Amino acid sequence: MKKDVLFMCQFFYPEYVSSAMLPYQTALGLRRAGFSVDAMCGYPKEYLKNQNQVPQEESIEGINIYRKKYLQLGRKNFISRLINYFSFTFVMLLNLFKCRHYKVIIVYSNPPILPLIAVLAKKMFGCKIVFVAYDLYPEIAERTGILRSSSLISKVMKYVNKLLYTNASKIAALSNEMKQFMIDNRPVNKNKIAVIPNWATEKNTRVKIKNKIFRGIKENTKLIVSYFGNMGTAQDLDTIIKMMSDERIKHSEIFFIFAGHGNKKEELKKHVEYNNLANCKVYDYLSGDDFNDALNISDIFLVSLASNLSGLAVPSKTYSYYQSQKPVISIMDKNTDISKELKKHEAGYAVENGHSEELINFLLEIKDKPKKIYSMEANVTTMYNQFYRKEIQIKKYISIINEVLGA
Repeated sequence: MKKDVLFMCQFFYPEYVSSAMLPYQTALGLRRAGFSVDAMCGYPKEYLKNQNQVPQEESIEGINIYRKKYLQLGRKNFISRLINYFSFTFVMLLNLFKCRHYKVIIVYSNPPILPLIAVLAKKMFGCKIVFVAYDLYPEIAERTGILRSSSLISKVMKYVNKLLYTNASKIAALSNEMKQFMIDNRPVNKNKIAVIPNWATEKNTRVKIKNKIFRGIKENTKLIVSYFGNMGTAQDLDTIIKMMSDERIKHSEIFFIFAGHGNKKEELKKHVEYNNLANCKVYDYLSGDDFNDALNISDIFLVSLASNLSGLAVPSKTYSYYQSQKPVISIMDKNTDISKELKKHEAGYAVENGHSEELINFLLEIKDKPKKIYSMEANVTTMYNQFYRKEIQIKKYISIINEVLGA
């Protein structure tokens, strides 16, 4: 007797990053809805809150988790990440026969070639495929200069896409612009694609503020602007750095908090130090109480996406901001779901890439208008409760699995 669902992903419980927590919380949601669910993932190394030994196999709330060891060289550069990707995918290939016990495989877009294993499982064992696209490859790598479109790796990814999109029963896109990109650039029927945004994976501790200050920052500030999460190639930090370097902002009683990781983080730190920006602090990735405290003392958040990446990725920290019931400033194409909804619901502000002067003027305006902040907070709360709660998105996955199993 086959089980219902196997999750196939690189990161999973107990790792704390969103790319691990989102599949885990989806799996829990499906299990609680009555499906039989297991997971086959990578053995955790980098994203653990404590370094206690993690078993290679364990059962959590009826979900059997099979953790597979693979070569992990960290994320220092493209070559090391590439080795990680191929190593993990190869290990999944060695465990291909596990897939024969499942009716549906939910497979994720990272690593980009991982879905090939799900395609093989369909061909060999009749497994149905649900593909969850967090990023679209190879386009995101090509547009950020990591890959050339003529490269062998890019061609391999395109071949995997051709197999994947023709064989998948359902595809989850994170936004409407991502769905449209798929329709325009993939061999896929639009009816296969469901738009399911990510969600805040942390517990909502809005009403449980542990500290009224975060490392002393709250003192003598009118406005705290925070940026959490990835500071990598896909993000637009140039517009933010230019804004912070302006003399009007330097002396405005506006304070900036940055926390996360990515290849642009060091560039940001060097800029802050070289220009002696006393109104800015840069931290490593925050989690647990530290992250919640930082969320709670922030007045408004920044989220960004590089100018040519609309439809290829969606910043996941946006949903943590929504859950914290604070306004958001988006720095990205105004045709993205995030920018359009912030404008529609008056839940923040939308700025195009490179428009640092517009961003400066907005921050200088609102720092002396607390009522405007409160109004946007109320609008964010309404928008979050109506559209972006975790339970809403989990129901969409439940609906997809019911549809795929009933087909």
